[in-house]
Amino acid sequence: MKENIHPTYFADAKVICVCGNTFETGSTKQELHVEICSNCHPFYTGKQKLVDTAGRVEKFQKRASATVLKRISKKAKLAKKEAKRAAAKVEK
Repeated sequence: MKENIHPTYFADAKVICVCGNTFETGSTKQELHVEICSNCHPFYTGKQKLVDTAGRVEKFQKRASATVLKRISKKAKLAKKEAKRAAAKVEK
């Protein structure tokens, strides 16, 4: 094996998260800065955060409510049509 080609390994490297959590692990860098750790990740905490980019959640909710309204109005139209048919049969 060649000498002096491997990076220095730090057994007590410090990992610092944006949430304030710090812990030690082994790495080739002495200090690591991360955005998400096991202390603040939704998978580990059980808390889900919805990140709404450009109104996608509202857009989906609007589409879903429009579908429900369309379904209700369609049922009302069918009921009205059936009532007309029944009235037409009674008149004959």
